[in-house]
Amino acid sequence: MRQMTEDSPSRARISLPPDFRIDEITPFRSPTPPAPPPAPPLGVLSNFTGEFAGTGFNMIFRPNSGAPTTTNFPTPVTPPPPTPPSENVLELNLTKETLTFSASLGNVPNRGLEAQNDIFLNGVPYVQAISDVTNPATGKGDATPIAIHFEPGLWMNVPATTTTPVLANSLVRMASIPHGTTINAQCLAPTSTINGPPNIPPVSITPFVIGSSPPHLVTFASQTATNKDTPRIPQDLTLFIAKGTITQAILNDPNTVLRAAIAGQTITKTIAFTVSTSPPLPEFGGGTDNIAFLEGNAGVTTPNADSVKMTATFWIETVEHKIVIPVFKLGEPPLKIAAPTTGPEHIPPVFHVEPPREITEPITLTVTSTQIQYSQIVFLNFAGLTWPHVSVATLTPMTEQTVPISAWP
Repeated sequence: MRQMTEDSPSRARISLPPDFRIDEITPFRSPTPPAPPPAPPLGVLSNFTGEFAGTGFNMIFRPNSGAPTTTNFPTPVTPPPPTPPSENVLELNLTKETLTFSASLGNVPNRGLEAQNDIFLNGVPYVQAISDVTNPATGKGDATPIAIHFEPGLWMNVPATTTTPVLANSLVRMASIPHGTTINAQCLAPTSTINGPPNIPPVSITPFVIGSSPPHLVTFASQTATNKDTPRIPQDLTLFIAKGTITQAILNDPNTVLRAAIAGQTITKTIAFTVSTSPPLPEFGGGTDNIAFLEGNAGVTTPNADSVKMTATFWIETVEHKIVIPVFKLGEPPLKIAAPTTGPEHIPPVFHVEPPREITEPITLTVTSTQIQYSQIVFLNFAGLTWPHVSVATLTPMTEQTVPISAWP
C-alpha cells in the first residue's frame, strides 16, 4: 500500500448494508420473525462512531537489506549508510490519518459449554488509513501523501463471565495489517473516568537485546537528531528541528507529540485504556500471527521482522470549545461553525447549528466534542534485537457535530 487516489489521500471508508445486523440463529424461523432483542451494550466503544481524522508521528527501525532494495527505494538514503552497512534504517514519518467506524454489529453470540451460559458480544468494525506527509524541503508535514498503513479491524465489547472464565467486562481489538500480521489485543474495560486531561507517560524507541530482562538497551547514532550521516530517513533533520516537527525530544519520547497537541485545549474528562496482545492478568489470551517471510526460518536464520507484541493506549477525551453564533433569523439555513484551532496541525470539529430562536447579536456557546488520542508500540524482532515501532496520533471527528438544546442560554 504505497499509493492512494489523489482525490482522497489518507482517507478510508467503511460501510455495512443497512439491514446487516448479526443475531443468533434459532431452531425455528418463521416468515415473520419477532423483533430482534436489544443489542448488547457497547460500553466505552460507544464513543467510536463516525469518521475521525488528524495528524501524528510514526517511527520504525526497519531491516536494511542493502542496495538496491532499501537504500534506493522508494527514497534514497543519502549519503549511503556508513560502512559497514547498518542492519537497520530508522524511518521517521509525519503522518495524516483517518479512522472510520461503522454502525455496531448487534448481537454476536458466543456459545458457552456446560456451566457457562452463552454470551453476546457487540462491537464496531473500523478502517484505519495512515499516510506519510514528511517534507524534507520544508521541514513540515505538507508533502504529497504516501500511504504507509492500512488496517481493517473490529473493536468488540465482551461481557463479564462468572465461570469459564471468571473475568470482568473486557475489550478486544482484532486487526489485519498488509505486511502480513494479524493481532488480537485485549484489556479489561475501563471502569472510571479522569476529570480533566490525560496523564500521558513517556515511551522509548531504544531497541534492546531479545529476551533480556531487565532490557539490555542498544542505542544507535540515528537516534541523535543532529547527526546527518546515519542510516535514517530523513537523514538531515535540520529543518524539522527548526520547525519543531521532529526534534530530539520527540525521538527521546514520541508521546511528546500527543502532549503538544492538547496543550492549548480544554479537556473536561478522559477515558483511558490499554490493549495488548500480551495483556496482564487477570486478562489473558490474544497474540500476534505473522506470515512466513516475517518469521524467517525458526532456529536457522533470524527473522526478517517478526511482530511479537503490540500494546496501544487510547485516550478518549471530551474537549470543550467556545463557538460564536452570528446574527441569525428563523427560517435561514442551518449554520456550520468550526471550533477554534488550538495549534498548526489541529483539525477542528465543525458544528451543525440550528438556533432555536432569532439571534439579534452574536453570542458565544460552550459545546463539546470527542477526541481520540493513541500511542501504539509494536515490537519487531530481527538481527538479535527487539525494535520498538511507535505510532501516535490525535484525531478529531469529521462528522458534523450537533449543538444540543442544552447548550443554548
